[in-house]
Amino acid sequence: MARNATPLELFKTQMEVGMMLAEAQSVIAMRMMGWGGLWSVTSDENDRMVSEKTEAITKSMQSATLAAMTGKRPDEIMNAAVKPLRQKTRANAKRLGKRGPTLMK
Repeated sequence: MARNATPLELFKTQMEVGMMLAEAQSVIAMRMMGWGGLWSVTSDENDRMVSEKTEAITKSMQSATLAAMTGKRPDEIMNAAVKPLRQKTRANAKRLGKRGPTLMK
């Protein structure tokens, strides 16, 4: 029989989900400010925003399914699902954050 997750393992899962959500919100905010001309974004940002979701969601579903089929605990399945999404949100937040606001003249 599989062992239960420890409180520390559950906390780690919670933190990963929380960080992914915070990064996603910051990416959304920077992209919306980009549409308004307040944040420096590239011209292909809209296309990138749509195309990256399919890849990230597919990887997330595959990882979670594999974890579930190999008998992992619920927290391990959640971690497997969140990992590809978090990699994308982290990379986007870092990339867009470096671009910075558009300076008005």
